[in-house]
Amino acid sequence: MKGIVFTEFLDMVEEKFGYAMVDDLIENSDLSSKGIYTAVGTYHHSEIVTLLTNLSDKSKIDAETLLKSFGEYLFETFLKQYPQFFAAHDDAFSFLESIDSHIHVEVQKLYPEATLPKFVTHISEDKVMSMIYQSERKMASLAEGLIHKSLLHYNDNCKIEKTLINEDGSEVKFTISRLAK
Repeated sequence: MKGIVFTEFLDMVEEKFGYAMVDDLIENSDLSSKGIYTAVGTYHHSEIVTLLTNLSDKSKIDAETLLKSFGEYLFETFLKQYPQFFAAHDDAFSFLESIDSHIHVEVQKLYPEATLPKFVTHISEDKVMSMIYQSERKMASLAEGLIHKSLLHYNDNCKIEKTLINEDGSEVKFTISRLAK
């Protein structure tokens, strides 16, 4: 997993819970990296799971809620660092459709070793988007946070429903329905 995910996670923890929590998480988590991350480095995804689990234990906030909040936080980072990906679209559906076919292709060019989730999208005639998330990392709540913030960014009034396809969370369907304005 790319280091930017780790550095941004720790930045979010510091912003929402304070530096003492970041220090506590790093000191009390058994991390191969010892909690030393660079944005361009690559680290085993089990470290983010460890940090997330420990944050959940310490904050008494459900891990899936924290992961969704992190997705929302990470969206803002991506928006600042990669504005061209967002400027190319007028609405969230167009943007979300471009993740696998354009954005992830560009990410793979920059980071060939990156293992990215797969997204399969379909928009029905009644303007409902289905978006299938597939990843062995089972971090669909992170994707949900990113999706939610993209809807807000493009000012699309939508409802998101999340349905497990695989019980282990490696495949999840998001149904995104536009609501009346």
